[in-house]
Amino acid sequence: MKKLLLLLFITSLLQISCGSSKKKSNTEASRKYLLEKAYKKYKGTRYRYGGTTSRGFDCSGFTQRVFSEYLHYSLPRTTKAMMKTGKKISKKQLKPGDLVFFRPSRRYYHVGIYIGNGTFIHASTSKGVIKSHLTNPYWKKKYIFSRRVLKY
Repeated sequence: MKKLLLLLFITSLLQISCGSSKKKSNTEASRKYLLEKAYKKYKGTRYRYGGTTSRGFDCSGFTQRVFSEYLHYSLPRTTKAMMKTGKKISKKQLKPGDLVFFRPSRRYYHVGIYIGNGTFIHASTSKGVIKSHLTNPYWKKKYIFSRRVLKY
């Protein structure tokens, strides 16, 4: 799997630097690679309300860190502020790097980063940094909308 991701990343970089007409899919593949790399680094990192470091993350702290460290993009600190950033898109339009938002309770919102194939990464209050699927009955019920903050 690592070799395949590395090959995809290198191929993407070569095609981009050569002016390939497949720029969209290359960007998508390279973002997916970077997001998988971020996930591997932080997988299992515990949940910590207000956390923004590898000692513990909350959902928006994790999202902000990944965007800054891996995608070189500055996001606001809170989920509510992220909900106003970028352009609202439908589930059908999701691409790696898009933000997915949920309403787990009346008291708070939750944010994750879409990585492709119906999957997103996020800081779960019970399991720390994990991958989840949008078709999971819990997340499917709590999903509210998605936003694209990066250009494709």
